[in-house]
Amino acid sequence: MKFAVLVFPGSNCDIDLYHAFNDVLGVEAEYVAHTATSLEGFDGVLIPGGFSYGDYLRCGAIARFSNVMAEVKRFAAEGKPVFGTCNGFQILTEAKLLPGVLLKNENLKFVSRNVAVKVNHTNSMFTSLYESSETLVLPVAHGEGNYYCDDKTLASLKEHQQILFTYDNDNPNGSLHNIAGITNQRGNVLGMMPHPERAMEQLLGTDDGVKLFQAMINNVNRGVTCHEN
Repeated sequence: MKFAVLVFPGSNCDIDLYHAFNDVLGVEAEYVAHTATSLEGFDGVLIPGGFSYGDYLRCGAIARFSNVMAEVKRFAAEGKPVFGTCNGFQILTEAKLLPGVLLKNENLKFVSRNVAVKVNHTNSMFTSLYESSETLVLPVAHGEGNYYCDDKTLASLKEHQQILFTYDNDNPNGSLHNIAGITNQRGNVLGMMPHPERAMEQLLGTDDGVKLFQAMINNVNRGVTCHEN
């Protein structure tokens, strides 16, 4: 089993994801450059946080045109797991793999701290090891994490149980409906602003991110892919 950690110019959380998989979970992860044209041999894709292409135009707006994104779209279409955190979430919305958009934080300030995050649904390939309504402690570090979508999209997200994570009375950015993380309707693409890859060891204050990645790994081991509804 092997996971691809994408690396764009300006990525700075790729090392955290690499450490989370290789060193903490004991599952092989490999850096893959934005120029790559193939993801053959990988079982999942991890898109890190940071400032891809300096966040010019909009966060993730240039990264979506990178060569590797065609392969990410293929992965998603095949029902394989694709995970994006922070800037990775922004890239997934810009690439239209997830609905909505990430706006500047409501207070127009960069926020970097731990927040309380609620698990809303446990019937996904990412949350199957958590308890329903479990509260996690996860770090955030972003200036544009204010999730927004129109009313029709929000209704669809709720109907299909795509809002996996919400801020639990601790919204750091003003996001709509306290949204912290969503999936696509198929359930195999997850984008979230908090950083579970920075919550892997109690030595650093919290290991609440471990179960998210372990759930991904377990589902890949079982050959689980998400099929079209």
